[in-house]
Amino acid sequence: MKPCLKPACLAIALLAALVACKRDEPGAATPPPAGADSAAAPAEGDPAAALELKDVIESNDRYIIGISYPPAVNKYPGLARAVAEYSEAARAELMQAVDGLGNDKPSAPYELSLSYQLLLETPRLVVVSADGSSYTGGAHGQPLVGRFVWLPQQDKLLTVDELLPTADGLVAVSNYAREQLHTAVSLRVEADDLPPIERAQLVKSADRMIDEGTRPDAGNFGQFQPQLGVDGKIRALRFVFPPYQVGPYSDGTQTVDVPASVLLPHVAPEYADLFARG
Repeated sequence: MKPCLKPACLAIALLAALVACKRDEPGAATPPPAGADSAAAPAEGDPAAALELKDVIESNDRYIIGISYPPAVNKYPGLARAVAEYSEAARAELMQAVDGLGNDKPSAPYELSLSYQLLLETPRLVVVSADGSSYTGGAHGQPLVGRFVWLPQQDKLLTVDELLPTADGLVAVSNYAREQLHTAVSLRVEADDLPPIERAQLVKSADRMIDEGTRPDAGNFGQFQPQLGVDGKIRALRFVFPPYQVGPYSDGTQTVDVPASVLLPHVAPEYADLFARG
């Protein structure tokens, strides 16, 4: 039998421990039953009612689901809803694969492991990350990588196409990210001290994936997280590339920090004050 995926198993073990602890606490909420939604439904007729996201753990001989949320996300109903939609989309995809098994039983349970973390919380910016994987057979799971940048004062998500509304902005980010990733590949290959022919082949293959994954398209740069300076202003945006986008699975998730000086000439005027100048 295929050994359990390490990230997924770790997430399930942690969630199981969390559930056990909560059972022992006075007044602790009862964990949702298998198949329960990860978000409590809002009050009927009240579209603005807050969601309450709760950790989820489901397990049987066909699939395992483990999802964990930071409690702070529930303070922002719109952000909580966006996070819940991401989780439900991942869960729906997994369950579609499970349903496709029919009456068969997989050699190893299908798995969804998803962990959210609160990366940043200020009066103007709240950032939540989603990282995990979905396993439906094969050598390894499909990576899940998401970033949510919430603007509390505007009560909305900040997307890259709103932040950089012109084609020139995406071109600037694309050029900068591509250069950084190409340089990183060259340095890594040089450090491996490979024969010249093998080195050239590796660089050519890597460069092809980088060029494809950094084309100036909003879809390629949709996952980002602000990096703040001591003044609370954005000094850079860290663009996040999941495995397969700009490199093989073995390279893992890769990131490039694009400085404010590159971004500011292209940032929409209503968001320019978020960024550091000079």
